[in-house]
Amino acid sequence: MNSICQSKLSFFFSLLLLVCAAVSVLNICSGSTDLSPSEVWRLLLASDDSTASMIVWKIRLPRTIASLVGGGFLAVSGLLLQVYFRNPIVGPFILGISSGATLMVSLTMLTTLTVQLHLLSPVTTTVAAIIGAYTVMALVVYISSRVRSGITVLIVGLMVGYLCHSVTAVLTALAEKEQVKGFVLWGLGSFSGFKWGEIQILLFLGGALVLLIFFMAKPLNALLLGEEYALSMGIAVRKFRVLLLLSSCALAGLVTAMAGPVAFIGLAVPHMARMAFSTSDNRILIPACLLFGGLVTSLCDIVARSLLSPVELPLSAITALFGAPVVIGLLMKKTVKL
Repeated sequence: MNSICQSKLSFFFSLLLLVCAAVSVLNICSGSTDLSPSEVWRLLLASDDSTASMIVWKIRLPRTIASLVGGGFLAVSGLLLQVYFRNPIVGPFILGISSGATLMVSLTMLTTLTVQLHLLSPVTTTVAAIIGAYTVMALVVYISSRVRSGITVLIVGLMVGYLCHSVTAVLTALAEKEQVKGFVLWGLGSFSGFKWGEIQILLFLGGALVLLIFFMAKPLNALLLGEEYALSMGIAVRKFRVLLLLSSCALAGLVTAMAGPVAFIGLAVPHMARMAFSTSDNRILIPACLLFGGLVTSLCDIVARSLLSPVELPLSAITALFGAPVVIGLLMKKTVKL
């Protein structure tokens, strides 16, 4: 595996898992009501009818799991997009995928007919977000096939994102106040309010996609070496690239539907994984992105909740503070290796 010592690799992954576990405990402990790690451990082993138990099991544990899993999924989605476009500064948010998902979710949340027919549910918003992500991605891919400049692809993604934001703003202005309130809160981006049913949807659908992506690791490595090499290895490149995009958009749409738009995780975290493990081997980067994505998103979630407590900051504001400097640094570099 790219000359990386197996024992060193195991050590890094074990260390990363331990850090994720520690941050998860911190996430459960912190909030408007502080809990000690020992108390959290006791409540996890044996819940009771106390207020602390309800806080842990109904609020903080679902939120912690959602931020870990959702952040990991966004990072993997970004990794796939960077391989597909062979561009180090693309991600679900930059290419407008999150904006397309947001637009379709706004149609479901702000449309009176959806509310009257009681069609609004986690499943409805998930399907809508994935459709929106696919639609925008298809448009960006079509336009990118007409140009060869990586910068042009980024500009196209940003412009499509702005178009989606414009339509979303019009829908928001025309909607009822009660509907707008719920949509605006969702649009700030947050893993709060997750219920166990939504966690199950996130784990089941996202887990199936990530399992599929694990099996795509070797073909991804071949694609990095060029389409001709991938063809010589017996890979149906066109079909594989379609599958690559479908998997990436589905992951990004799934997380966006559940947590709202979360910026820069899909762009910045894959580069963290590459730097930490000094490799471009996707067999290593996929699990590394899962762990780093969950870790970074959980830390940002803690900061968003705790920095100005009891006021909770928008999660995307914190992730942007983390991710924007990464983008600037990448743009300042002459070459960035994928």
